[in-house]
Amino acid sequence: MKKHMKQKILLFFLLAVGSLLPVTVLAQSKTLTLEEAINTALKNNSDIIIATLNVNKAGAAVDEAFGYALPSVDLSANFSHYLQKPKMSFPDFEALLTNATYGILFDENVLPYDAKKFLPMDNKLQSFAQANNYQAQVQLTQTLFNSAVFNGIGASKIYLDLSHEELKRVVSETVLSVKKAFYGVLLTKNLYEVTSLSFKNAQDNLNNVKAYQKEGLVSEFDLLQAEVRVENIRPVLLQMENTLKNSKDGFKIILGIEQSEEIDVTGKLEYEKYSIPAADESVEAALKSNYSLISLRLKKDVDEAFIDLDRSEYWPSLYGFANYSYAGSSEDFKFNNYSSAMVGLTFQINLFKGGQSKNRVEQSEITVKQTASQINQIEDFISAQVKQKLNELRRVESLLDAQERNVKLAQRAFEIATIRYKEGAGNQLEIENADVALRQARTNRLQAVYDYIVAKSEIEQLLGKSVDDYISIFEKE
Repeated sequence: MKKHMKQKILLFFLLAVGSLLPVTVLAQSKTLTLEEAINTALKNNSDIIIATLNVNKAGAAVDEAFGYALPSVDLSANFSHYLQKPKMSFPDFEALLTNATYGILFDENVLPYDAKKFLPMDNKLQSFAQANNYQAQVQLTQTLFNSAVFNGIGASKIYLDLSHEELKRVVSETVLSVKKAFYGVLLTKNLYEVTSLSFKNAQDNLNNVKAYQKEGLVSEFDLLQAEVRVENIRPVLLQMENTLKNSKDGFKIILGIEQSEEIDVTGKLEYEKYSIPAADESVEAALKSNYSLISLRLKKDVDEAFIDLDRSEYWPSLYGFANYSYAGSSEDFKFNNYSSAMVGLTFQINLFKGGQSKNRVEQSEITVKQTASQINQIEDFISAQVKQKLNELRRVESLLDAQERNVKLAQRAFEIATIRYKEGAGNQLEIENADVALRQARTNRLQAVYDYIVAKSEIEQLLGKSVDDYISIFEKE
């Protein structure tokens, strides 16, 4: 019975593991091309999400600014009931009417004169309000002239343009970061393959030496040298494994995906000759099209618009208005209703505000000067960067052909060293030196290709050419 129960438990465990295994295998690794990596980063990057929200916010600000120029219609209504009516001191109307009546009667000799009929004339507290009151009113107000409103519309449009350019800047920086990280993983992957190939060559050589040593064709010293060569490459291979893992982890951060997700990249680290433009033309194009510069120039325009907004406080405001009201009052909810209508103009101008407007204008002018200084600094920096990257492209380009030839020479030298050893004319030191030279030649060429691709990508980003295929994802027509 116990044996049967154990079998059931084991079968259940195997079925559970089997049901989970396909999901685990499918989730183990995701291979990305460069375009897939860029699109993934653009969807997940928090800076781009923030920049996109700023574009939407700026669009709403434009609509809000236009709203200040449109008519405003307000409806108000109220109802009140006096728990205790207000009273004011007025002449005693009852005494006044009584005295006037008796005065006429006495003057006309209708009644004999009697001074006792007259009441004393004093003030008394009286109420002229009714207990229940209501009023409803509709008012239309239209801005006829307000400098702040009109300048605000222009400033909001400039700010919208600025938010679009900021989005382009963030997208271009993200695309550049993804390219550098993608090719960095690809470089590390290729270097790992180079080291793996060197390790395989060392193991194949060790196996051959063991076979030769058994036949008595080589000495024990050669066998020891071959074993040492294998063990010397092994830690380098492990280090390259860790470097590859670390580069992938860094790549995941840029992509905005979970660290637990396994990824790989597919592509070739190849040299494609780039038509290097003249330095002066490139600098001129960068100063015209660089996203950071465009954003700063638009920021300067926004700062200048704020000067106009601050100055608008010096100008008068003129508003037109029209209203219609309907009201009523009663003691017993049998209302006496009446209505009224009115149109008019409101003129308003500030005569003195303690110098607040003047100081605000001064602060805004200082902000414009600060932004202008930042623009000059960025222009100098971008000019230097463009020249530096162009020089880097020329340097690497001049090395690549020589390094390609050097790889072929190192490969041939390794093959010759291996043949010489098999023929008994060489030794293990020659094979080891040839292998190190071959590994270094391949490494140098891969590093040069990577440097060339990165420099090319940085040039494109400086020239404002890296987002044309991606910005349409975020911008709305």
